[in-house]
Amino acid sequence: MTSPRTRPSAARTRRYELTVGDGVVRECRDLAGRALSDWFGTFAELGQVADDVLLLVSELVTNALTHGGVPYELRFDGSEGRLWVQVSDSSPQRPRPHGRHHAGRPSGHGLYLLGRLADAWGCVPRCRGKAVWFEVEVGLRAGRAAPT
Repeated sequence: MTSPRTRPSAARTRRYELTVGDGVVRECRDLAGRALSDWFGTFAELGQVADDVLLLVSELVTNALTHGGVPYELRFDGSEGRLWVQVSDSSPQRPRPHGRHHAGRPSGHGLYLLGRLADAWGCVPRCRGKAVWFEVEVGLRAGRAAPT
């Protein structure tokens, strides 16, 4: 499903080519968890922000599968207590809410959650569609150097 395209230890960037199949959302969550723990500390140390990042990764990948065509890349960048995540898909359509958010609905919460949990988020065109991204402040584990 995924394969790293850069050396994460040197650049504090991790890129994964995605292939759609069973478990793609779960695997992307696992990759996010590894990036968080490698760069910023354990889940116990990170607290709620780790859960928020995993939820937002799930939402971006699910939205790409549901609305965006084919997700083809997952990217993480970490630096100075911040994590930036992007999911690229094959559709040029920008994400947009489908009306007002209603908590009782079984779906349609992705953009609402991005707005509530991410420090910033957006969408940029790519040659093969678009990339939807978010950024969160993660905080650094004591004694661990910040990614450069």
